[in-house]
Amino acid sequence: MLMRRAKLFIPLGIFVVLVIFFWRGLSLDPSDMPSALVGKPFPEFQLNSLLENKPLTRQDLLGDVALVNVWASWCAACKYEHPIFHSLSEKGVRIVGISYKDKDEAAKRWLQELGNPYQFNITDRQGTLAIDLGVFGAPETYLIDKQGIIRYKQVGIVDMKVWDEQLKPLYDQYSQ
Repeated sequence: MLMRRAKLFIPLGIFVVLVIFFWRGLSLDPSDMPSALVGKPFPEFQLNSLLENKPLTRQDLLGDVALVNVWASWCAACKYEHPIFHSLSEKGVRIVGISYKDKDEAAKRWLQELGNPYQFNITDRQGTLAIDLGVFGAPETYLIDKQGIIRYKQVGIVDMKVWDEQLKPLYDQYSQ
């Protein structure tokens, strides 16, 4: 009899455990996703430049600290962060774009209409470089040092708060 009553509480116990796991999951920050590539070299690649249609490789990223921004014309969040990159570019911050799974015509039109804060854009039509980077989706931004080592990964929008609190201190540190 006691055993039968105890069995009645098993579903309740399972439910409580599941609620705890879901509650914990909802409290996590989705932009705080560790990257296995932080501290490692930016992946090797050979893709074309969006505007000049010339081949680009990892070597083109070396020499200066840079933000590498994964963006697309179809990405609403990318449109939101685009003015921030304009502002940073005007202040001398080196920004490189990766046009992610986009049509060249649409990406070029987007840059023509909204302006181009990027030193150059890498065209990643099939998303092969994005796969090597572990991209979850646009926008994502990487801070790389002068040797092309990934020092930080920002999943989601870069706004002035993210720049001031996360990226700028690292940008300044690796620029010296």
